[in-house]
Amino acid sequence: MSEDRYKKGIEMLKIMNPDSYKQLSDNLDDIAPDMARLIAEFPYGDIYTRQGLDLKTRELVTVAAVTVLGSAQTQLGSHIKGALNVGCTREEIVEVLIQMAVYAGFPTALNAIYTAKEVFEELDAKK
Repeated sequence: MSEDRYKKGIEMLKIMNPDSYKQLSDNLDDIAPDMARLIAEFPYGDIYTRQGLDLKTRELVTVAAVTVLGSAQTQLGSHIKGALNVGCTREEIVEVLIQMAVYAGFPTALNAIYTAKEVFEELDAKK
């Protein structure tokens, strides 16, 4: 069963953010390789593949949740890229981040907006 979960997770990651898992796996390989596998299996193999929400909605919800954490800018950037890859617009992402000012405070929302700006600039530079 675990191998199926892993394969499903890797396939989902290829859709959402193909570079992120390789970077994550490379960064964890020498200290916690099981963590990368668990991330592929659980959130991406088990949760993102569930029925009930489309990938666009799942990523917008994830961007909101990671924003509210206020301490996971690397993961936020990765999920902003994922949101763009599954059809979210920059405007939709920014609106989610602005709305999070209500629930997480302005400093947290501003940090998230700065992260989005960095992601957008990085993507624009690759064009």
